Amino acid sequence: MTSTATNLGMGDPHFNVAVYIANPPPMPQYQTLSTLAPLIDGEIDAINQACGNGWRKVFNVYAKVLFALPSEHHCFAKQAATWQTYRDKLLLQANSKTALLFSPPQLTHEPTLHIIAGRTHAKSLINQGLLNITLDWLDDEFAINTQHKVIVCPYFDYRQLSNIKIARLSQLVANCSKSS
Repeated sequence: MTSTATNLGMGDPHFNVAVYIANPPPMPQYQTLSTLAPLIDGEIDAINQACGNGWRKVFNVYAKVLFALPSEHHCFAKQAATWQTYRDKLLLQANSKTALLFSPPQLTHEPTLHIIAGRTHAKSLINQGLLNITLDWLDDEFAINTQHKVIVCPYFDYRQLSNIKIARLSQLVANCSKSS
């Protein structure tokens, strides 16, 4: 289990899907986060404009991942016509049930799906004692702990998390959802 620290990031405080990455956008308002707060309409575009293509990829891949999740367990694809519309109008906003966190996972017995983006980030959390669970490493890129619904996948970038790997991630999510 992890400590009882506060979730720091952007998104719905009542999330059931959380993605964890190491660093927030390099903008002053995100460098001193002390809570988890929903984004407002247009904020993703503002981050993309200020921070460039790397952050655009993070948000695009996050929306694509949500759209690929099994519909019997997650309804994100039913909320918008396209992943692009979902990204622009719902992702990380109030009532979206999604979060992008820069703090370690807070593992509880709730049915929250925890996706750690990047093997390096996951191993750093483990080495710092901030993620104290056993991960079943499936290969060099993916690991899973079905009991705590934790999945490690490549970083949210097209080169690292291609459409084929997004489909694999979706299958791992289905496996985690069946175990609950």
